Amino acid sequence: MESSNVVIYLMQHDLRVADNPILDHLATSANHNFTHLLPVYIIPPHQIEVSGFLQDGTKSPFPEARSETAHFWRCGPHRARFISQSLWNLKQNLAKLGNDLTVRIGKPDEILTRLVEGLKTHQKKVSAVWMIGEEGYEEEKDKKSVADACSALGIEHKVWVDEKYFIDDRDLKLESPEHLPDVFTTYRKLNEPLKERPRPTRPRPLDGTLPKPIEASEIPSQSDPFEIPTSSEAFEAALLRPIEKDIPEVAPVDESTSAHPFRGGEDHALDRLYYLIKSGNASQYKSSRNGLLGVDYSTKLSGYLAQGCITARQIHEELLHFETGSDQKYAETDGYGEGENEGTQAIRFELLWRDYMRLCTRKFQAKLFYRSGFRNDYSHKWKTGCTIDKDTGLPSQSSEAVSATMKRVLEGTTGQSLIDASSRELIHTGYTSNRARQNVASFLAKHLNIDWRYGAEWYEFMLVDYDVNSNWSNWQYVAGVGNDPRGEARIFNPVKQAFDYDKDGAYVRCWVPEIRKIEKLENLFQPWTTPTEDWERFGLTGLALVEDPVKKINFSVEGKPKSSRRPFVRKRGQGRGDPSSSTNPKSTPSEGAESSNDKSHVPNGTSSVTSSVRDLSINPRSNYRGGGGGRGPWGAPRVRGHGGPRRGQQGRGWQPPHTQVNGTNGAVPLHSWPRIGSPQ
Repeated sequence: MESSNVVIYLMQHDLRVADNPILDHLATSANHNFTHLLPVYIIPPHQIEVSGFLQDGTKSPFPEARSETAHFWRCGPHRARFISQSLWNLKQNLAKLGNDLTVRIGKPDEILTRLVEGLKTHQKKVSAVWMIGEEGYEEEKDKKSVADACSALGIEHKVWVDEKYFIDDRDLKLESPEHLPDVFTTYRKLNEPLKERPRPTRPRPLDGTLPKPIEASEIPSQSDPFEIPTSSEAFEAALLRPIEKDIPEVAPVDESTSAHPFRGGEDHALDRLYYLIKSGNASQYKSSRNGLLGVDYSTKLSGYLAQGCITARQIHEELLHFETGSDQKYAETDGYGEGENEGTQAIRFELLWRDYMRLCTRKFQAKLFYRSGFRNDYSHKWKTGCTIDKDTGLPSQSSEAVSATMKRVLEGTTGQSLIDASSRELIHTGYTSNRARQNVASFLAKHLNIDWRYGAEWYEFMLVDYDVNSNWSNWQYVAGVGNDPRGEARIFNPVKQAFDYDKDGAYVRCWVPEIRKIEKLENLFQPWTTPTEDWERFGLTGLALVEDPVKKINFSVEGKPKSSRRPFVRKRGQGRGDPSSSTNPKSTPSEGAESSNDKSHVPNGTSSVTSSVRDLSINPRSNYRGGGGGRGPWGAPRVRGHGGPRRGQQGRGWQPPHTQVNGTNGAVPLHSWPRIGSPQ
């Protein structure tokens, strides 16, 4: 009988065959001695809800995959669908190379043990398990469990460098993670010129160059009580089944206007990259990146990067082909062969920022999830929806109000139209622009002074392009507890931002259809300023965002009071990083939803209605983290589960019921109460 030597490749966020270090080594090295290759993707039940894969009448052995602070689902339908598409595209591409992808559900060590022992019964000896190393507390925990299982089984465990980032770890100019500068600009200067830093990409393996596949009949099946569908449609439906019902109901829109109508997978990632360059959009990136509507602003590659369908150096290398004039498919594009331009340079800048967020996770580790952030700032008194009255054991009146406010922010009924449009776009499509993300984060954390982790977890749930490092680091950055050198002093005025980036109101009218009839921009961007005599004509009567705004921010121009007879004259900044983008609009504390002594939005700590609010729109860059769920956003009642750094040392716990504001100004019961552990 033929002897066998099997390597199992545990795939995670490396869902591609090109520029893949493990597949490249197996295809090109003459001395690895492996006869068979088994690529495996394990759905992590603590991060992705798996109850949709249960056999009829069975219960899941795992707690629901909900976030620690607000108890949102940790992976929502947009990302679940994108992951499903990416996995099926990977299966197709592996099939073209003569192999396949095996998908399983469970704990990595248990799945691995079952595979190794099951293959042994078919005279298939597994001698190694390879995987790509990833940053993150949970990722490190999973990696250790695999290492322990391999040790117990007496097989090799090898962790490869994650090569999907811009600068290879082996080329970092850092002696240790502790030497990472706390300011991005310092790190950037260490690595300039950026176009010289990435390593070359690895080629796509040729057909027939990989070790042989394992026969499907020899691979141990999925263990009970789960079953893995064999079609892409059924697989996607199983992922979506338990979570789709928890998407908040918002006003319907024409979703053909989505800025992110893209399918997951390596093939679609490369198609998008080629289109960006060929269309000239890559060259225009610096000037177009702050757009709000359409598929052409921004690169829209973040979702593909997050799942490893494409690598940063593949993007860089394709830009080089255009810049050097070495690929004829770009010959008709303006700037072909003329070197790096402002747009392509800015794309590399963003790819380096993504690297930096990952390195921050390596440096600060579990602090990524702490309320106190990288700064260890315990002084800030965040509002939360979890304050329990020590005498009654029920939510305090103030915490109910905070919970209601959070619900309105996340569902897009605040009365700040830029915030509302972004929140609804996110619900409908799983995507919203970087500019909008910054404004939502600033509004929640700084204008409303609400614990930023609620927003981070909501984004984990809703975003199609969620990435643990980028999401949580960016939320910390905007909340003032991360590595923004200006910290709490950087505050976005969402009214001014709407005037700057939604100049004709098209974005707001697209995603908040109930106010699209409002004629004047100053009223459109804050509907509560519309004269009451126009409410009926514009269909505004009964809308909470008009009659009861969460926060009123009176935007004034150049220090003068707003007048209905005076047009708004604005000076457009030059974008992120340019001092000329600074303005000093006024900000007035709300006299409605918030108490008048709320000072969180005023840099100098005063509560004066004439306090200056700096609005430096320096981009804390893409992707945040969040979770969400429930027709009130809090989801289902909690159960006891594992603890972790996201909630200190506590696991999931009990929470009493509470109320939330509905579409006008009433209250309806929420499913559960989000409980937060002790401050980090």
